[in-house]
Amino acid sequence: MIDQNKPIKAKKEKWKWLSLLGPGLTTGAADDDPSGIATYAQTGAQFGYGQLWTALYMLPFMTAVQEACARIGLVTGKGIAAVVKENYSSRVLHFVVGLVVAANTINIGADIGAMAAAAQLIVPLPFTALTLLFTTTILLLEIFTSYRVYSRLLKWLALALLAYPVTVFIIDQPWTTVLKATVIPHIEFNFAFLFIITGVFGTTITPYMFFWEASQEVEEERENGLIKNGKLSIGWPQIHSMRKDNTIGMVISEFTTWCILLVAATVLHENGVHDIKNAADAARALEPLVHSFPNSGYLAKLIFSVGIIGLGLLAVPILSGSAAYAVAEALNWKASLDFKISKARGFYTIIIISTIVGLTLNFIGIDPVKALIYTAVMNGIAAVPLLFLIIKIATNDRIMGEYKSGWLSKALLWTTFLIMGAAAALLAFSPAATLVY
Repeated sequence: MIDQNKPIKAKKEKWKWLSLLGPGLTTGAADDDPSGIATYAQTGAQFGYGQLWTALYMLPFMTAVQEACARIGLVTGKGIAAVVKENYSSRVLHFVVGLVVAANTINIGADIGAMAAAAQLIVPLPFTALTLLFTTTILLLEIFTSYRVYSRLLKWLALALLAYPVTVFIIDQPWTTVLKATVIPHIEFNFAFLFIITGVFGTTITPYMFFWEASQEVEEERENGLIKNGKLSIGWPQIHSMRKDNTIGMVISEFTTWCILLVAATVLHENGVHDIKNAADAARALEPLVHSFPNSGYLAKLIFSVGIIGLGLLAVPILSGSAAYAVAEALNWKASLDFKISKARGFYTIIIISTIVGLTLNFIGIDPVKALIYTAVMNGIAAVPLLFLIIKIATNDRIMGEYKSGWLSKALLWTTFLIMGAAAALLAFSPAATLVY
């Protein structure tokens, strides 16, 4: 007898792996937000292919850090701030939360501004109108949709990452040079190089990602019924699923970073454009410089711009959400994107305030892009003590039990800590540092 349901079952099995994608995918995609795009594009424009290798070599460290954060959330059923509050002093907690809120608010402002500037390359609308439109849309979706709907929306927005691999192949590339620069590290011991590479570290391995992915693992546990009556029920299958999701998300994120660096190096640096102000400037600069085929320049600009807008719509709510999770956990407020606003007023108030304050940075004389560059560097420096905390938590028998970090995780986490610490120290003691600070 023929099983009529066999094709349906086969189809379901074929796409089953997509159900694994969740917090890891969206966190990785948010790492390539408009502010990140600006940092990577500036890096490529300034140093050409000289920092392509960073995307490859940061991948295992970024993956290990985010896996540890996700595992902390999954095992404890709590976000990073809540775990810090239970196990460390209030001073440490206040430092961690204050850092995340301040840095995220500046990032939000830069991202909203970059989205509006990119949109102006496509539609002739005023900058102010576009910033208000994006801000209103993001807040309405984040506040008034359920977690199930909102998490699916974030997954779809992650498709905006495809814009940058597509742009790479629109442009003629010197592939031998590119592959060599990707595999062989190039390091310069001068302030400009150390400053921008610390910014790249701070944009890639950044505090808001630590908090977001951990909190989203807790949201997923609630959504899947793994937290009942305050009790958590997980096992190694959940850990393995999380690791697959996290690895896929980080690989996609770093491949996208590599693509942005490559586009900027090939098009901008090689044509004498060594300085850009924001992600939209990078998109605008592509049109007159790309000549692979008729209208390829306009197409490259269009695709690059769409990517900026899509990833901004993904990243801004993650930035405000991670700040809200941190504050709410520190103050014992109810915190969940699945709660109605009436049940989590404090949580949603932080989301609204951080988004609106970020928006206003575009209109009060503060240059959010300049602030962003310094914030990325500050994140690279501030991530060092935060990494130390994450290592201490992830390797703690009492907190993590049998799910504590193994030897590979420990090795990668401590190496990340040492590398980022060394970059921060070299930057701080560089002779030119006194001119900046």
